[in-house]
Amino acid sequence: MNRFKLRSVERKDIEDLFELSKLYVFINLPSNLDIITEKVNSSIKSFESPSEDLSKNHYIFVLEDLDTNKVIGCSMIHAQHGTEEEPHFYLRVSQENKFSNSINTGFIHGTLKLGHDTNGPTEIGGLILNPNYRGSDQKLGKQLSFIRFLFMGLNSDQFKETIHCELMPPFDSEGRSPLWEAIGRRFLNMEYHDADILSRKNKEFILSLFPKGTIYETLLPIEARNAVGKVGKDTMPVKRMIENIGFRYINEVDPFDGGPHFRAKLKEISIVKNITDKKIEHSAESNSEESYLITPFDKQDSSFTGYYCKGTVKDESFIIDKSYEYIFNELKNKKIYLTKI
Repeated sequence: MNRFKLRSVERKDIEDLFELSKLYVFINLPSNLDIITEKVNSSIKSFESPSEDLSKNHYIFVLEDLDTNKVIGCSMIHAQHGTEEEPHFYLRVSQENKFSNSINTGFIHGTLKLGHDTNGPTEIGGLILNPNYRGSDQKLGKQLSFIRFLFMGLNSDQFKETIHCELMPPFDSEGRSPLWEAIGRRFLNMEYHDADILSRKNKEFILSLFPKGTIYETLLPIEARNAVGKVGKDTMPVKRMIENIGFRYINEVDPFDGGPHFRAKLKEISIVKNITDKKIEHSAESNSEESYLITPFDKQDSSFTGYYCKGTVKDESFIIDKSYEYIFNELKNKKIYLTKI
């Protein structure tokens, strides 16, 4: 069994993250060494001394294969997405009823309308896993996703009450966004990918150029209508995963591609609600079916470490399976916090 560790990013991880960025086109992890270095430095600063201005705090978590000493995945948190300087933009998905008494005919039209939030929620994103590690029985993608909730639950004062997540919609056979082709390209006159990258640093062009009135879905091509609020095939497991822990679709979508927005109250997310502290003990057997994330959390520590393992909670102790002896050796004699996943 491979050995893994979840932890806050370090400067030594920059080259590994750069290699990871080459595997796909990632908006949150562009294949640019300077940008990755800037992101890593920002994360280290956030872990060491988070700003009172939550919008400046960005956290990166990595998954390290301890047998190869390589980072094989990452996930991210932005403590506040949406400010006066950089609003959070969305399309509100609604309906409008139309009826004519004279011809006794009515229609229910789906509508989209641009909105923005200048006091936004905490946002999770940037979940990336090396494809060679997918399908592992150690639930590596789930580890990377859920470690963020364990961290936020133990540091709730550093995050907003509401947690926000944007999911990827379906794209066509050529990798294009049907909604972008129907609306965005007509008003912004640029490629979807270029607009998405630009929007990470400059929001003004959205407010200035995007249509502000009601957009009737009836007027859009069927491909665009079918993309609104939907997720792509590869994103379905992520959708099920976040719904299972408490996230819900909020009738808002990304203004560029129509990807759905999901939210949950931090304290109501099951991963957070189930956090408890225990003394760690070692089992001579490997027969537990229950999976946990555990951490030797210390509020004074400027870094964060976590592990996925199987074990059993008994009274005031967490009895870790024999298979995870390397974790026990690392954490014995320490107080740990854990949550069932």
